[in-house]
Amino acid sequence: MKIFQVNKYGYFTEDGKEFVITDPRTPAPWMNYIWNGKLAGLVSHVGGGYTFYLTPRDNRLTRYRYNCLPWDQPGRYVYVRDEKLGRYFSLSWAPTLDLNYDFYECRHGLGYTKITTENLGLRGEITYFIPRDYDVEIWLVKIKNLTQERRELDIFAYIELVMGNALNDLINQPNDKHFPDVYFDRSLNSIVATRRYWVTNKGVSVAQPNHAWPYYLIFSTSLDVKGYDGDKETFIGRWRSNANPEAVENGKCFNTEITAGDPCAVLQTSLELEADEEKEFTFFMFLVDKPSLHTNERLKTGSKSFKRAQDFLSKFRDIGFVKKQFETLKNYWENYLQTLQVKTPDEKLNLFINIWNRYQIAVTFDMSRNAGYYHGGLLFGTGVRDQMQDIFGELIANPKRVKERLIEVCSYQFKDGSMLHNFFRISRTGEKTGHSDTPLWLAFGIFTYLKETGDFKFLNEKVEYYDGGSGTALQHLIKAIDYVVSNLGKHGLVKFGRGDWNDTLDYVGLKGKGETVWGSEFLAYILKEAVELFNYLGFKNYLKNYLELYLKISQNINKFCWDGKWYIRGFKDDGIPFGSSKNREGKIFANPQSWAVISGIADEERKFLCLDSVRKYLDTPKGPKILHPPYTKVDPTIGLATRCVPGKKENGAIFNHVASWVFLAELIAGNAERAYQIYQATLPLNNASDADVYKMEPYVYSEYVTSPDHQTYGEASHSWLTGSSDWFYKAVVEYMLGVRPTYGGLMIDPCVPSSWKSFSVSRLYRGARYEIEFYNPDGVNKGVKEIWINGKRYQNHILPVFKKGEVCKVKVVMGKIEKQTG
Repeated sequence: MKIFQVNKYGYFTEDGKEFVITDPRTPAPWMNYIWNGKLAGLVSHVGGGYTFYLTPRDNRLTRYRYNCLPWDQPGRYVYVRDEKLGRYFSLSWAPTLDLNYDFYECRHGLGYTKITTENLGLRGEITYFIPRDYDVEIWLVKIKNLTQERRELDIFAYIELVMGNALNDLINQPNDKHFPDVYFDRSLNSIVATRRYWVTNKGVSVAQPNHAWPYYLIFSTSLDVKGYDGDKETFIGRWRSNANPEAVENGKCFNTEITAGDPCAVLQTSLELEADEEKEFTFFMFLVDKPSLHTNERLKTGSKSFKRAQDFLSKFRDIGFVKKQFETLKNYWENYLQTLQVKTPDEKLNLFINIWNRYQIAVTFDMSRNAGYYHGGLLFGTGVRDQMQDIFGELIANPKRVKERLIEVCSYQFKDGSMLHNFFRISRTGEKTGHSDTPLWLAFGIFTYLKETGDFKFLNEKVEYYDGGSGTALQHLIKAIDYVVSNLGKHGLVKFGRGDWNDTLDYVGLKGKGETVWGSEFLAYILKEAVELFNYLGFKNYLKNYLELYLKISQNINKFCWDGKWYIRGFKDDGIPFGSSKNREGKIFANPQSWAVISGIADEERKFLCLDSVRKYLDTPKGPKILHPPYTKVDPTIGLATRCVPGKKENGAIFNHVASWVFLAELIAGNAERAYQIYQATLPLNNASDADVYKMEPYVYSEYVTSPDHQTYGEASHSWLTGSSDWFYKAVVEYMLGVRPTYGGLMIDPCVPSSWKSFSVSRLYRGARYEIEFYNPDGVNKGVKEIWINGKRYQNHILPVFKKGEVCKVKVVMGKIEKQTG
């Protein structure tokens, strides 16, 4: 594959697995994630970002300064100082920001980031990663002397510490400063840090459990330590910043230890390099458990925790062992991606579906909407709705992890079928907001899991309820659906509650009477999925009940919500419709149109009309808007959407999640060319060609792109943690390329541009490998004439389930299907 030079700041490598940034002065921090499912970190292209364990609010390890500029600070910084010259620079360019650097390059890869700089006659390289099998953050450093003179260097590795509740650290730091304990343990050649008091309840001002943070944080190196600091104010110095720490400028740490104050961890080491010599070493950070939540003791020599620390120190001071872990990490991602690969005439689509879209979904599966520069990780926790959409890519490679996540989400359901809208893993607390769609996403996740795995025994597994007792996974599923069905409004539609998928329509149903059309379509979709499952399993009672409900909900939507050329958005508490042609602002919303098609409630005529209205009123060169026209006046009966500036966020932006559903609807409707236009219009690679306008990373989807209704048209925001990555991936693989899991096998039903004469999909499905080659000699958009399996003609469009380890070679011939007459 050729290299994609995306814009003036960077390009993709030939294999597509790294994005290379060649100018550090990007319009925003372009970031990556390093993580293994427990320990996780955000790393910008200049080394900024933070680290957390399990959850970014309650177990933040290193600090992130909210509202800082640039907004990735502080980070993981390594300063290099030449003793003779008395000058220094940072291996990641930031925070010293030396504009006279000789070379800079950042390579964001899958689970790692590598930054290379040249300055002062030295070439430095730092690779940040977290191994798959060890909860340790590693900085693998190389420094080469590019001169013919002997060099004597001092190296300073710096992190700023939180060790506990990040919200408390942000808003209550003057009091929180009384509890850190940071010191140097000479027997370990490491800094040891902990906190004597740990806040875990959401409201930091309310009563808290009286216990300590349950870990010791160890920050160490493979080199001998020359100096150290645990007090940030002393290391940085008065009226200074991370750009010019006093200790670095003077070439000597102050060897501070603290039992109160603003904590950091700094290790100073020495390095001598002969002419052209290169040396390699590590800095690394990890946790060991405390023996008790009620102890304030320091790490005891000879204790179980001490011995575990020694074991980690021995391993990660070994450069060979560290490199082996890095290769294991790269192999993990190679195997992960190989579970599904596509080849089409569109190389940009191939790049995204095979690598970066899939990688982004893996990030969202573990980060939800919780840990990012645009999702602060302080207030929301993990969302049920988000988690159940984030399983698509992970499910193909790691179905066991998805099953564990389903069980976890089930455990936040109440016995009446309602659910917490979001939750925090450590404290097992959350918010029951009353969003109308939340319970249905649990059912959505279970359906998705069963189609991919065929693990129907899961339905019999017992899972606890949040308010006590337990039920089978099937009972959890039924209760989720029945709870929503039992809360319909006067039009027989789902009540809005405090919002549906669109959280900013938060006042539509404040009095308990407003109704949501999108939420009703989503319920119809879930009912249709339930009918399919219960028909497959032979559960006749459930089948009859849910089929009747599906037909009734569909009838109600079409009877009360059709506006002539599109579906309205809903009814407010006073019964007045909105999202209607009768409204001056917010006349049409995209979601009711796309989901009328996705749920199957629209007949052929209305399907055409509502999608045509999306094209007419919502289309832009960068994809469809969420609504039109945007609100210019606050409407207290609708909510926050009307307070957003026109063209941004939920008030008329090109919301990629919404666009992905329009893309899917067009595919379901058979409109391949129109769907392909939407895909190309919304692909970050295309939008980021003018990076100074777009601003966000070109290798992942952002939540939204500003629409022409605002003067910053084309500017993206809220990158990485967005459900659009999940849905674009699902739509391309399952509906465009047409390889779709069902309960009984893989459905073959492509819908592609007529110019595509051939394409292929290789994927694992229930342990077997399916190699599917598509041929389109007639240049059709849709229609399958022939299917061949292992050389034999096959008459069904659903491929059978093969045994684990088997290879199924499939040939699909597309073409016009002649209608049978007589």
